[in-house]
Amino acid sequence: MPASASNASCASTVPGGTPQQLPFLLSPKQGEAARALLDYVAALALPGPDAQLLAALVAIRAARGGVGNITGQDLASLRLGDAHEAVNALRGLGWQLADTVFSTDPTAPPTPVTVPELTRNGDHPLPLGKQTRSRVSGWTTKSLSAKPVKKLPPAARLAGLFLAAHGTSRLLGSLPAHLPAACRAELPKLLEKGFLAELSGDRYRLDPQVRHLSGLRPPTEEERAHTDAAKAARGFRFDADAWFRWKEAATPGLRRHVESIESCGVCGFAPERVAEAFTTPSRAQFMSKQTKTLYGQWKAEHPDRGPQVAAFTVAFRAEHGHGPSFRQVGDGMGWDVPHQLRWFIVQRLLANDWLTSTGTVPWTLRPGTAAQEQGITLPRPRTAPVVAQRS
Repeated sequence: MPASASNASCASTVPGGTPQQLPFLLSPKQGEAARALLDYVAALALPGPDAQLLAALVAIRAARGGVGNITGQDLASLRLGDAHEAVNALRGLGWQLADTVFSTDPTAPPTPVTVPELTRNGDHPLPLGKQTRSRVSGWTTKSLSAKPVKKLPPAARLAGLFLAAHGTSRLLGSLPAHLPAACRAELPKLLEKGFLAELSGDRYRLDPQVRHLSGLRPPTEEERAHTDAAKAARGFRFDADAWFRWKEAATPGLRRHVESIESCGVCGFAPERVAEAFTTPSRAQFMSKQTKTLYGQWKAEHPDRGPQVAAFTVAFRAEHGHGPSFRQVGDGMGWDVPHQLRWFIVQRLLANDWLTSTGTVPWTLRPGTAAQEQGITLPRPRTAPVVAQRS
């Protein structure tokens, strides 16, 4: 996948910087398929996590046509407590697989596994397209072998699979309804190993290092309500006529800047999103002591933050035709941090002249004087600067 300054999920390298976060392995639609797979496995009459883990691996491979292949190395990689017992449990469901699956010979051909209920055409439990099946299969393998969990027992790795499919690194989510009981006791291990960033009762959040494994689930009703309440608190209501009149009254340079954002095919912002950013007065942010402490820790881990962020804004502007927002800087640089900390980081970069902006005009971040002294500059404009400070 080509690197993109605007795609926060890309494993890109900012010019002069360091590799960014890995791309999401699943699209939202593929995330739905991953959750369907796990729901299917959780509903099977299996004795425990060993058999469930094996069933997940087999079922996704057999989802199209009812027959999937598995090698002895695949089985060994699952590091089951009792592989023979797990295989026999699947056989007890009517799944057909030979003893050749236990072969340790790496040159041995894979063993076909037939899952009868996945062979039917109508009322299929896992109606997945070819690409979706392949992507979910790859996600399953990579999630189980992720560094924080690959040496944990089967129940913990199965828990990681469920939590990744249903979770996010940004919001506290609820534990999946169909999470197997044996997995719950292993959740503290996921927190200890860094697979989870937070775990409180039945709520959890993925650690940013495994953000790419997220199933990209849609927001819950509770999360939607929270977002709607935040919008209502800001007191913004979009009025297309009022927005048109605002642009008509703006300076020519400011209007061109606004229209470059509205027409940006990469960002794809809705008109109300742009209108709110330009017409709603910015509010002063109160920086808590905890945020400042977190900033000190973050700063120590990002010694080259100034040149890297300045270079990012150059690449971003070349692709979009306008500068990034605070959020787009954070996402593009792979900073999976709370909103308040992200705001403070950018403010410090502005204060230290690594970045500059046109007053309070949104989407105008660009290299500051400190970056320019290191040769990190925007291409020379063909005409005079077009963005003017609004009154």
